[in-house]
Amino acid sequence: MQSSAVPELAHTHTRPIHWLATATAVAGVVAFSSVLQPGAATAAQPAAPETKSAPAPMTPPDPAAVTFPIECGPVKAVVKKRASGDLDGDGRPETVAVVHCDSPMGTPPDGVYVLTRDAEGGKPRVVATLLDPEDGTTVTDFAVRDGAVTATLLGYSSADVPRCCPDEKSDAKWRWRDGSFIRSTPAEARSV
Repeated sequence: MQSSAVPELAHTHTRPIHWLATATAVAGVVAFSSVLQPGAATAAQPAAPETKSAPAPMTPPDPAAVTFPIECGPVKAVVKKRASGDLDGDGRPETVAVVHCDSPMGTPPDGVYVLTRDAEGGKPRVVATLLDPEDGTTVTDFAVRDGAVTATLLGYSSADVPRCCPDEKSDAKWRWRDGSFIRSTPAEARSV
């Protein structure tokens, strides 16, 4: 038998007593840590600064609640397009509606109307006619942005041009200025 240069150490051999001692030590640490738990948090969140609630935003006027100044005879007026935005800078949205008669034939001319409500949010009403249907024009591209109304208008050069096929095209822009809507040609206007 050969002897080792290092003496045999008693703790290098596991015996049941070692496991029992380890388990007792772990149980003691767990029990002791439960006694030393920190107290409940008592710090309160600082009060939020007092804020006033903003008034609820007004909904844009609904064209379905308006009678438009367009003569349609036995057919009804139809809202072809609509867009909303604050056109006069008062913080309340207006609605711009493109309306024509629901004609079964041809291309009925469009009217473009501005709708608003009073400050109390009452019933919508027409406050301006930007394009009268009597002009015989139809509206294609149409938008309300940056406080202006823009549209592409299709029209006819003479009464001899069939009403199905407009032969003139122009761009228009309306902006509220000094108490009325002023019509201009947008800078990016296209020609035919």
